[in-house]
Amino acid sequence: MKQLLILSGKGGTGKTTIASAFIKLSHAKAYADCDVDAPNLHLIMEQESEPKRTDYYGMPKAEIDTDLCIQCNQCIQSCRFDAVSADSGLYKIKKFDCEGCGVCELVCPVGAVSLKPAAAGELILYTHEERVFSTAQLKMGSGHSGMLVTEVKKQMKDAAGNAELAIVDGSPGIGCPVIASLSGVDMVLIVAEPSVSGISDMERIIKTAEIFRTKTAVCINKYDTNHANTKKIEEFCNTNGLPYAGKIPFDPEAVKAINNGVTIVDINCVSGQAVKEIFENTMKILSE
Repeated sequence: MKQLLILSGKGGTGKTTIASAFIKLSHAKAYADCDVDAPNLHLIMEQESEPKRTDYYGMPKAEIDTDLCIQCNQCIQSCRFDAVSADSGLYKIKKFDCEGCGVCELVCPVGAVSLKPAAAGELILYTHEERVFSTAQLKMGSGHSGMLVTEVKKQMKDAAGNAELAIVDGSPGIGCPVIASLSGVDMVLIVAEPSVSGISDMERIIKTAEIFRTKTAVCINKYDTNHANTKKIEEFCNTNGLPYAGKIPFDPEAVKAINNGVTIVDINCVSGQAVKEIFENTMKILSE
């Protein structure tokens, strides 16, 4: 299975819009949404069946048995995360602050503190006789996004069987979920935006992909909102020997399509026509 990952250095570039179009154009039998903090690919890619949902457990969280607790204050004094409270003399763990380090369990003289499994998120798998869609939702306050992304990709591969191509919609930025998304993919398509911040963030994500020695190409979305910056991105690709897949104009019809829950290649619009050319160029680069 070849994996094409679609990334952007910043949010709002149209990454998911392009990913959904690629899924339709490629008739992909396997695809995933690895933006586990704010997944929204499922809003565009209509599913025929109810998904399988599985709790994902990250680091454990501390719990205090109030019947055993002698209120010695050792846990409060030892917790560097300020995750223990003693409201009205009742010792409790603040779940959003607890990092599961286990120091409180270690210092408790009566064994009142223990580490318990805690759900960090939810894995979601849509299956159909012709395709597989893997995604997840991170729980509020959880810091295990990279680990959850790894599980999303593994779930997709395990369920996809003999699918030849997988389209993966990644997260914006260069944090843990992006690092986990990059691992093991065959190619990255970076969606750039012709703005000052868009160019800066594009350069950062390119440097991140270089560390993984992953084949990388660039396309520009909403290129006609700033022709000067579009030219800068094209020149950057030329100078650095990066394959340039093409550009997409700003298109109000694309906004309408997404709001109606369809992709830009499901309707007749200029952005849809442009993304078809980018798709063809990207497939050629992937096969090289």
